[in-house]
Amino acid sequence: MRNTRIDPYEDTPRDVLATANDYPTHDLLPPHAHRRGQLLHAVTGVVTVHTAAGSWVMPPQRALWIPPGVVHEVQMRGPVSIFSVYVHHAAADAAGLPATCRVIEVSPLLHALLLEAVDLPAEYALDGRDGRVMALLLDEIRNMPELALSTPLPHERRLASLCRALIDAPSLEIGIDQMATRAGMSRRSFTRLFRAQTGMSFAAWRQQACLLAALTRLDSGESITQVAMDLGYASASAFTAAFHRVLGAAPSRYLASHERIARTRA
Repeated sequence: MRNTRIDPYEDTPRDVLATANDYPTHDLLPPHAHRRGQLLHAVTGVVTVHTAAGSWVMPPQRALWIPPGVVHEVQMRGPVSIFSVYVHHAAADAAGLPATCRVIEVSPLLHALLLEAVDLPAEYALDGRDGRVMALLLDEIRNMPELALSTPLPHERRLASLCRALIDAPSLEIGIDQMATRAGMSRRSFTRLFRAQTGMSFAAWRQQACLLAALTRLDSGESITQVAMDLGYASASAFTAAFHRVLGAAPSRYLASHERIARTRA
């Protein structure tokens, strides 16, 4: 179902549905939720999704699983083409899909299945090829590895507000003492509560926020040097080393891989 809103299909008698939509630069889908689980796949462009639990970044050829009922906001970073798969909550549970948001790899097979799925009618035949395509699609989603492309948010209201502001304008120059003062806490209380609620030290969390922001900017064509300086890295080489350590490849190789995959699949 191409260029279709999913809302009219929430009650369609099929466990799995797929749609395709295009969005302009900087478009924003305000906070909303679906009764079904949603796999959100950025075919082109970069998408950022915010929930009460954290933020997730999807470069091209990645996807985000959003469990049923999770309120989320979607930001488009440049013109974006999105495939969405909506899974009935009972089918999601039966398939063992996770109960929390996570970014996953998109294999060539999963991409091919998505291309087929978005062109199927809403009430496709369950006992024919279409039904088998959708069953295999669900199985492939379940088997995709999770990627470290998220920044968790703490539950405490003051910390969550400060962290969301830092995600919007990340910088390595914002330190623990500055954050603790803004939160009205001692340094010790801040660091203990931050780790307890995010599972990460503040330094690791801050670097993750910076690197995910860098993905968006690099994908839009900004230079590695400019992005590194703006985020507070001492040099482009220091930024590249951090990027490689967290995301598994240098920025130029990471982006070149995405572009090569996109050209091949196009």
